[in-house]
Order: sequence, then structure tokens, then C-alpha cells
Amino acid sequence: MPVTTDTDTDTDTHTDTDTTVDAVVIGGGAAGLNGALMLARSRRSVVVIDGGTPRNAPADGVHGLLGQEGVPPAELLRRGREEVRGYGGKVVAGEVISAVPADPSADPSAGPTAEGDPRFTVTLADGSALRARRLLIATGLRDVLPDVPGLAQHWGHGVVHCPYCHGWEVRDEPIGILAVGPASVHHALLFRQLTDDLVYFTRGTGPDEETRARFAARGIRVVDTPVAAVESGQDGGIAGVRLADGQFVPRRVVAVATVMRARTEGLAGLDLPMEDLPGGMGRHFATGMAGTTPVRGVWVAGNATDPTAQVGASAAAGALAGAHINADLATADTDAALAAARRVTL
Repeated sequence: MPVTTDTDTDTDTHTDTDTTVDAVVIGGGAAGLNGALMLARSRRSVVVIDGGTPRNAPADGVHGLLGQEGVPPAELLRRGREEVRGYGGKVVAGEVISAVPADPSADPSAGPTAEGDPRFTVTLADGSALRARRLLIATGLRDVLPDVPGLAQHWGHGVVHCPYCHGWEVRDEPIGILAVGPASVHHALLFRQLTDDLVYFTRGTGPDEETRARFAARGIRVVDTPVAAVESGQDGGIAGVRLADGQFVPRRVVAVATVMRARTEGLAGLDLPMEDLPGGMGRHFATGMAGTTPVRGVWVAGNATDPTAQVGASAAAGALAGAHINADLATADTDAALAAARRVTL
């Protein structure tokens, strides 16, 4: 699951399995860390479980994030972990293999609890377990590329998917769009803003005549011949696209819309609702305002629920979810204190 650890020493340990923390955050990317930051600054005990596989690991820099333009993804996350720790939060390296609701009455460290104040048990691959009052799921997503030989090896460099994340860096290059469905038409128009040399490989998607006319008006060349492979050049970058008839189309960049699937490993026990993206382009967690879910005590933030969110939007969603979790805990704390006070007076 989740996100980043630069070195073996850039992690905390969490061995106190007898204590229930206010929140466990599953995922150490922008959404998870910013949610944890909000909770830690509110004096909540919070543990982030970080699986060390961020979606944007292949990228050279984060873009479109005010004040952090171009910062390497690993550096941004290193700073984030440091900030969370600065307020008392913990960041633990590990993979979640199970997250399930637990019985609040079986929590020996709970003390007086409000009715309906939930508990969860989170188990890691190393066999350790944590107990939590609330969960923030920020596992991110996995990008699935088309099965085109030579494509995957250039992912994050010569192969890009987002004109806002990578567009400036590939401006004025010969770009090829590998179509995967209707979404690729819009994709092409966005990348046309960045280069005058754009080729649209239809790959059997069959754009209609109106689409072809719009492409022609913008100087976008359409190639209907099936794609056989993406080929590398002597410099290690992309040299071009080889077609099924042997023709070679020189390209330096290939843009493709990926299938985006939320990372759900270890989370089946929470029974969180899922939604499909249109056109078979992926699957994500279904959430309400601020990442709420129908499962009491569980929030979801970032790409796991909003596949198109860039780093800034994911971080903002994490912060909002963290604030809502703190408010929910404050209500539960007050309910428990009131119930305890009334028992004393009886």
C-alpha cells in the first residue's frame, strides 16, 4: 500500500499494541501525511502506515503545487514525514494485510466510551497490529498501462498521462497519443496545446467523422494502423512507434490515459463501497463530503477516491478529512465525558 520511505532509518517503530491510538492513516503520500498532520496538530495520537510505493515515484518533480513547484516527490514526502513527527505523529513502514472493525468493549485502554464510538484493528505483514478509533484510507491508486510492448519501461519519463503534471516538460516535442477509448479524444486536445507535432494512434477505437474533422482543424494527424510496439532510441529514451505494417513513426513522447484502480489490498474487511469510472477507465472508493464513507469511523482521501487529483488536491483532501476526523473524535470525547459525569451523580 501507501507511500515512501527513503531509507531504512526514516521510519518509526510502533510496538505498543496495548494502546489504542486516535487514528491510523493507511497510506503515506500527500493525502495521508496531510491528514496525519492535521490530526497531530490537534494533539491526536496518529500513526501513518507507509508502504513505500508512491504513485509518482518515477516522476522527476511535483508540478502545479504552489510553493513546491518541481520538488522531487521523495523530498516532498520526506519533509511531510518530518512535519508529522514534529507534532508527535508516527510514520511506520509496513504493508496492511487486514483492517477490520473491532469491539469497543474489548478495548482495555479505552476507558469510558461513548455509545457508537468505533474501534478498528489494523494488522501489518510483519504480524504486528494496531488499534485505532478512526481510520483514514489514503492508499492511492495503481496506473494500469495498455499492453503495448516497450511502453511500460518509459513510464513516468517518455510515457506520460497528465498534461498538467508533465505537459510543460514535454512541450514542443513530437508527441504520440495512444488511444484507449473516448477519454483519449479530450486527452489529445489537451496535449495539442503543448505541441504542434501530435499524432493520434487510434488503436481500434474508431473516432467518428466529427472527431476526425476537429483533429484535422487542429493539425492532429490520425493513424489507424494498429500499433505493434514503442521503440527505444540509443539514448535510452523513446525513438518512436512501430506499426503493425512495419511503418515507423518517430516520436519522443507517448501520452496515454491509464486505467486507474484504487489500492484496496488488506481493506476488504471494511466493506467500503466502490464505484467504476466511465468507459472502463478504473475503479475507486465511493465517498461523500470530506471523504466520509458509510462505515462509521472510516474516511478516504486522495487518489483512492479522486483518481484525477494532483498532489495539491490530494493533500487538501487529506487535510479536510483529518479535520473532520478530529471533530468527530471531539464529539465522541465529549459524549463519553458527559456519560461518565452522569454516572457519578446517580
